Amino acid sequence: MDRHYGLDWLRIGAFALLIFYHVGMVFVPWAYHVKLPGPDWATVPMLATNPWRLSLLFVVSGYASRALLTRSPALGAFARSRSARLLIPLAFGMAVVVPPQPWAELASKFGYAGSYWTFWTHDYFIFSSLHGVPMPTWNHLWFVAYLWAYTMALALALAAVPARVRDAGQRGFDRLFGGPAVLVLPLAWLLVVDLWLFPGGQETHGLFDDGLAHATYLPAFLFGFGLAAAPGVLAALVRWWKPMAALAVLSYAVAAGIEWHWPGDAIPPYPVGHIFSAARAVQGWSSIAALIGFVDRHWNHDHRWRQMLTEAVFPFYLIHQTIIVVVAWLLTPAGLGAGANFAILVAATVAGCWAFYLIGRSIAPLRPLIGLRARARVRPVSPDPAVA
Repeated sequence: MDRHYGLDWLRIGAFALLIFYHVGMVFVPWAYHVKLPGPDWATVPMLATNPWRLSLLFVVSGYASRALLTRSPALGAFARSRSARLLIPLAFGMAVVVPPQPWAELASKFGYAGSYWTFWTHDYFIFSSLHGVPMPTWNHLWFVAYLWAYTMALALALAAVPARVRDAGQRGFDRLFGGPAVLVLPLAWLLVVDLWLFPGGQETHGLFDDGLAHATYLPAFLFGFGLAAAPGVLAALVRWWKPMAALAVLSYAVAAGIEWHWPGDAIPPYPVGHIFSAARAVQGWSSIAALIGFVDRHWNHDHRWRQMLTEAVFPFYLIHQTIIVVVAWLLTPAGLGAGANFAILVAATVAGCWAFYLIGRSIAPLRPLIGLRARARVRPVSPDPAVA
């Protein structure tokens, strides 16, 4: 498979938006670890990416998994490689990177007075909860756990299915999604999930009790896996990216208008809530379809920064929320305005992420812990005996 640079740029952009999104979580009335006062309208711009940002990452991850599988010598090697690249950073993140988040949350919301060292050595590894906060926890790293679970499920399914059945399945995918169905069927499925299977539901990120998330993200991951070997499906997305972009903007306008009139936890009258859910579902898939079509048409080319930014994404993802939560907790007693707090949080998070990545990539033992490949060992070349 040729590398799709457009999806690399899409992945980089999606994770960059994730930093701004999690900074925004500090100011909106939705549940988060540490809160600061924010304007009443802050939820409206958050809805611009809320319905599609994570599903897009699972689509891109599925596509990347297909590319990695084609480069693996065997299915078992692929599963072992993905397990190492995902589970090692997940374990390191849960043990070292994430703990400052529940500590800041307990100090901010429940008056926890212990030092961080006391918390980490006595209260974090209790495998229970403290004031309703579960510990230990993966917090934002749930994405890594889900991605590993989906990858292993896919590997097991591929191992159990004969090659001719897999080939027939890919051909069926090509025929089904090579036409208008690529726009209609995923959108219809999201409407079924939001309005019928899990109406009013919320994701738990607990893996085993998270039906809403799995019904949304597992199909997205599998779609990305199939898309990687379906140029006709990709061509269909390119062909219709403009009308899908217009539909995404229109559906966002509907959802934003409802949020503006019934902000935060306000419950709109029937049937406005169902219209809101439907608009978010439509916005979710139309945004993903438009973005994939757009980057294939306009951004599928390399740049000297792409390789470094692609490598930096995982370390940025590991550390960014810890920086946000801790800095927000430090800002709590300062009494600054929302604009100043937002600017400080963005600057501190970007600077901290770059420092984490640049330091971590330069220290060989840290590279696998932060999701980077170990450096290849360079064997010294023996001199020519005659020259010696």
